[in-house]
Amino acid sequence: MTFEILDKMKKIFADYFDDDNLNITRDTNANDIEDWDSIAQVGLILSIEKIFSIQFSSGEVENLQNIGEMVDLISAKTNK
Repeated sequence: MTFEILDKMKKIFADYFDDDNLNITRDTNANDIEDWDSIAQVGLILSIEKIFSIQFSSGEVENLQNIGEMVDLISAKTNK
């Protein structure tokens, strides 16, 4: 399941940042993508919530360190 989520995340990020060459891995974080700032974070979260039909609390989002943690959180929320 997490591989499928990571694949979807790659598409979300490529679409959001309009860059099909982004290399998104579980270790990717905001420091790895030049345009990933606080405004982009909000847009990404909204996109992810819409695509996966889930909602995050602000506490869940603020504690995430990388894409892998986001994938794990999505997996937990979609398996309930």
